[in-house]
Amino acid sequence: MDFSHNSKTTSLLTQLNTFLEDKVYPIEDEVYQYYHEHNNHGDFKRWTLHPKVEALKSEAKATGLWNLFLPDEALGQGLTCLEYAPLAEQMGRCLFAPEVFNCNAPDTGNMEVLYHFGSDAQKAQWLTPLLAGEIRSVFGMTEPKVASSDATNMEAKIEIRDDKIVINGQKWWSTGLGHPNAKVTIFMGLSNPENDRHQQHSMVIVPLDTPGIEIKRMLTAYGDYDAPYGHGEMHFDNVTVPRENLLVGPGQGFAIAQGRLGPGRIHHCMRSIGMAEKALELAIKRSLTRVAFGQPLIKLGGNGERIAQARMAIDQARLLTLQAAWKIDNLGVKHAMTDISAIKVVVPNMLQEVVDMAIQMHGGAGMCNDFPLARFAAGARSLRLADGPDEVHMGMVTRLELKKYK
Repeated sequence: MDFSHNSKTTSLLTQLNTFLEDKVYPIEDEVYQYYHEHNNHGDFKRWTLHPKVEALKSEAKATGLWNLFLPDEALGQGLTCLEYAPLAEQMGRCLFAPEVFNCNAPDTGNMEVLYHFGSDAQKAQWLTPLLAGEIRSVFGMTEPKVASSDATNMEAKIEIRDDKIVINGQKWWSTGLGHPNAKVTIFMGLSNPENDRHQQHSMVIVPLDTPGIEIKRMLTAYGDYDAPYGHGEMHFDNVTVPRENLLVGPGQGFAIAQGRLGPGRIHHCMRSIGMAEKALELAIKRSLTRVAFGQPLIKLGGNGERIAQARMAIDQARLLTLQAAWKIDNLGVKHAMTDISAIKVVVPNMLQEVVDMAIQMHGGAGMCNDFPLARFAAGARSLRLADGPDEVHMGMVTRLELKKYK
């Protein structure tokens, strides 16, 4: 396995880092404070976007730093998972940076679904404006009344009739639902209960302004609304859309989800590694410049060893993630399942530990909005549940390991 950057990645990485240094990092504190002061409340209909972030999107698009995640040279840069991974890491150092380059979740996953599985009409109606950054999207999977760690528990109903589809049910933790530009959700629900348990569900494209959809609320993660994106709860009461909004066909939801989650987990994990690098950087700077009991913090209480442990943990997590990316590119998602599940456990846990160390190094300052660490902590803890909790992924690794001995 060769994880070295080829000329294409090296060139884009240089271009991306220059853009981040010159355009994004200088407004980072300003944007964080704006969203905290103006949007950190439950009335998501009053959430607003920072005008400088919106302006940066146009600049990024003009320079070709746009849709970098998509393996299509006509629509993005045609990068493989391994080629895109270091770019995702750099974007992860700033929470709003992925949106600047149209590489933010869940839009990336939804665009991949539409790109790989959408009909020509579905692509024209929804993929094109998503790729242009004109609209945002959400993914409706997790439900409030069932243990969603087992996705076969989904109760939300998709009734496929002659020329239409009728949807009833509840979804929550739908990321991006509060964004002012959110226009559509990809909804996964129970459509064929008579089938095998992994062929009972379907995915449907549902415009968010369809009658019968009620957005109940945005949920907080450790008291933060994650505005202007948000994680919302939405209820569907006899929501009716045309049958042509069905993706692929009845009972194909899980097959689509598997294709969506492989590359998406690489993106999540590499962004998380970038976040961990930023947290470590902040911890080192703090420990070298703050003095207590007559010495820099780095000299006190084993802090030097904590820095070393963080460096080793980050590098180990990165190598495991790059291995998963290499396998997806060269062997396919089915042959990378152990690695994909492993990084989903290893990386968020690593991030949580590194961020917690950095918060401890900052003292009270690490707990407030003077630094991004509190937001990093909420994101790290959330990722240990998003796309399935640690225990589900460890169960997958166990099953695949035991299978080798049958």
